[in-house]
Amino acid sequence: MEKVVIVDYGMSNLHSVFSALKEVSDNKFDIQVSQDSKTIDSADRIIFPGQGAAADCMRQIRAFNLVESIQKAALEKPFLGICMGMQVLLERSDENAGTECLGMIKGSVNAFAEAHKKAGIKRLKIPHMGWNTIKQSIDHPVWSNINQDSYFYFVHSYFVHLSDSRQAAGKTDYGIEFSSVLADGKVFAMQCHPEKSADNGLQLLTNFLKWNGN
Repeated sequence: MEKVVIVDYGMSNLHSVFSALKEVSDNKFDIQVSQDSKTIDSADRIIFPGQGAAADCMRQIRAFNLVESIQKAALEKPFLGICMGMQVLLERSDENAGTECLGMIKGSVNAFAEAHKKAGIKRLKIPHMGWNTIKQSIDHPVWSNINQDSYFYFVHSYFVHLSDSRQAAGKTDYGIEFSSVLADGKVFAMQCHPEKSADNGLQLLTNFLKWNGN
């Protein structure tokens, strides 16, 4: 039985992720929540969720000595990043007056407020909260049986800007168009919350459990 580990570094509501995975796994996967590096290293696939501020997330990841395990897992096994678990994969975030992140994906995390100001947009609420569509940018196994421009649930004030636009697996518009999903090797990461995105989210989690990382 494959082992799926949800990485727990104290910065996410893991219950909804765990419950959604249990719903779609059909008891064919051993689903664990762990902050232990050895458990993470022994997993067959990884779910890396997160919420809160970038600096707090990075502080917790370092406090639990998980940097190396997370970086190694992303290279070696199917890896799903969710929300802040997408953002901290990048090099740095503008949040908290600048936060150095894991540096696994080239690019930065920028504030909607500043981007909207530069674009002359004044009336959009921040955080970007609620349902919005994702335009799939590439053909990828994790998108299987999910229609183009399907709705997913978002809650965030910062967005990912990728240095290599070819890594954008999905895009969303909130005053500006931003990369809401990225794909690079064995990593598939998304700004939205699939565990809160009803049927589309459950289908995506199902696809992730079937994906071999190629």
